[in-house]
Amino acid sequence: MERSVSVLIADDHPLFCTGVRQAIESFPSLKVVAECRDGEQALKEINAQVPDLAVLDIRMPRMSGLQVLREIHARNLATDVIFLTMYDDEETFNEAMDLGVMGYVSKESAVDDVVAAIETVVRGRHFISPSLMDMMVARRAQSSSRIKNRPLDTLSPMERRILTLIAESKTSKEIAEAFFISQRTVENHRAHISAKLGIHGSYSLLKFAIENKASL
Repeated sequence: MERSVSVLIADDHPLFCTGVRQAIESFPSLKVVAECRDGEQALKEINAQVPDLAVLDIRMPRMSGLQVLREIHARNLATDVIFLTMYDDEETFNEAMDLGVMGYVSKESAVDDVVAAIETVVRGRHFISPSLMDMMVARRAQSSSRIKNRPLDTLSPMERRILTLIAESKTSKEIAEAFFISQRTVENHRAHISAKLGIHGSYSLLKFAIENKASL
């Protein structure tokens, strides 16, 4: 990494947190700007400092990592998130991916994986610890099945055009202006598209649109 990358760490186990911090700070280009013990404190620091990355325990006191990630998106903060986890829980993994987490690191290999995760996420790519890759394989299989069971052909021509613009990261306001319709009409279209495809959450719709852009 050429530039300095600011990192916040949040975990309620001090010894574990220290190990992760030492691994990160062994690289001169990485700077730990805050170390927190719970999700509420982490969100407060992220809101104040907006670090490049937040490395968060997915299960913390006061606010979970998932809740912190939701707030980061709600506040439009430019901080990417890497989760630390002790569990190979597919439901939690899928929820984290739907919310837009960029990295998912097993605590068992965190000291070895966390720097690789940071380097990967800084380049705009997702990182999953090798020991957790089975959940990603299962997720992709479920996604393929969902697309097959709810094909894009169920969408109207207008819905497909809107989904194409969503894939280009256009906002509802920008889409409304492009089609000379109201923003509320765009939001209604987005809701109908999500319902037809069995997708929940605006970020999940964006992710689906990007992943299936070639088919639109």
